[in-house]
Amino acid sequence: MAPPPPSSASVSQPVIDAAVSAPPDNQTQPLPVVAERLPWKHTFISLKVPNFRIFAAGHFIAVIAIWMQRIAQDWLVLQLSGSVTAVGVTVALQFLPSLLLGPWGGMIADRFAKRKILILCQSMAAILAATLATLALTGVIMVWHVYAIALVLGLVTVLDQPARQVFVNELVGPTYLRNAISVNSTTFQLGGLIGPAIAGLLLTAVGAGWAFAANAVACCSTVVMLLILRKDQLYVNAPTPKTKGMLREGLRYALSKPTIYWPWLMAGFISVFAMSLPVLLAAFADHVFEVGAGGYGLLNALVALGALSGAVASTRRRQLRLRSVVFCAGMYGLMLCLAVLAPSLVWFGAVMVLSGFWCLMFLTGSNQLVQVSSNMGIRGRVMSLYIMVLIGGQALGGPMLGWIAEHADPHMALLVSGGVPALAALTVGVILARKGGLTIRVDTKDRLPLRIVSRQAGT
Repeated sequence: MAPPPPSSASVSQPVIDAAVSAPPDNQTQPLPVVAERLPWKHTFISLKVPNFRIFAAGHFIAVIAIWMQRIAQDWLVLQLSGSVTAVGVTVALQFLPSLLLGPWGGMIADRFAKRKILILCQSMAAILAATLATLALTGVIMVWHVYAIALVLGLVTVLDQPARQVFVNELVGPTYLRNAISVNSTTFQLGGLIGPAIAGLLLTAVGAGWAFAANAVACCSTVVMLLILRKDQLYVNAPTPKTKGMLREGLRYALSKPTIYWPWLMAGFISVFAMSLPVLLAAFADHVFEVGAGGYGLLNALVALGALSGAVASTRRRQLRLRSVVFCAGMYGLMLCLAVLAPSLVWFGAVMVLSGFWCLMFLTGSNQLVQVSSNMGIRGRVMSLYIMVLIGGQALGGPMLGWIAEHADPHMALLVSGGVPALAALTVGVILARKGGLTIRVDTKDRLPLRIVSRQAGT
């Protein structure tokens, strides 16, 4: 049996954003809106669902391990090649398949059982991690080995990510969806806080191989977790039948809804310029602050600490607005620009915490907005387009930022990384304000002197 919905004291009746003249596929899935601030005991209310508790526990273990592998992989490539550009190439190979094949992954997620797709993908990821561990522990690993495995793992991600995004809805249903997305982000960032720290210790003590081995074991645990879920408690929707033009239909749908294409656009700027931050942190750890593998893991852990705070804050967010999503993207870019001015490692680390916070506020907000703005029958394709931009953009940004850091200066690369998204957010914010007829009014007699006023509504 599905768990009962939360009481009316915490959640108002669902609202539907449906244009009168729009066809059924163009209507928005009902969105539970929090009418008042949730009690702290309901911050992670989606964990009341037994299946989601199991999923979240397995996901937490897996995230720690994947962060360990990501940090160990990047540092290993840097040590083997001596090139920050090579680290960027590794990132590009891992994310390039999502850029080229992402929509097809979404179509498969719409047509087939998400749970079976995830079991298949995690089994493949375990094999790849075990292969990487074997090569590293035997001392025969070369840069091209890492490149090849990163590329194959990217192909697995094409299927895994859209299925994983939509599967959250099957675990908790529409009522708890927003909270479950935030809980997932919290889990991911808590793992991102722990994983890099452990990876830094392992890299210093025993090398990268054991980090890869840990990820192989974690992927196997994820498969076990998926197998023990109660299938009778899943909110399973009928698979979408195959029809001609399914990909074009998903693209038209996404472009027809401002709550999808504006987050999509901002995700593109963030992805290309600001999501390859580990590449730049490797350059700062090695060339600027000279703190080695342990310092590299620490910097990534500080970003994850801020992101964890942002993920928790996102569970407390009562309203989900397009303007706030754009604002968070701009703040993330601004924080990266401020990091360029940091005079020491301590100040740099402090700004990284703030960067992580605003990054996660943007990522959770945009993810929630895109998901709740699309119907279940097309959500896999919509999310695959979003993921194609968010993950695939890193295939372009990783090598570009790595090249700038290596041939110009890490500070210049970080300024580009933050400056472009900040300017993009400012531009989009002005466009949205003009479309909404918004102006800023200052009233010195009011207790809240700064107001944003709509010329159309007069409020």
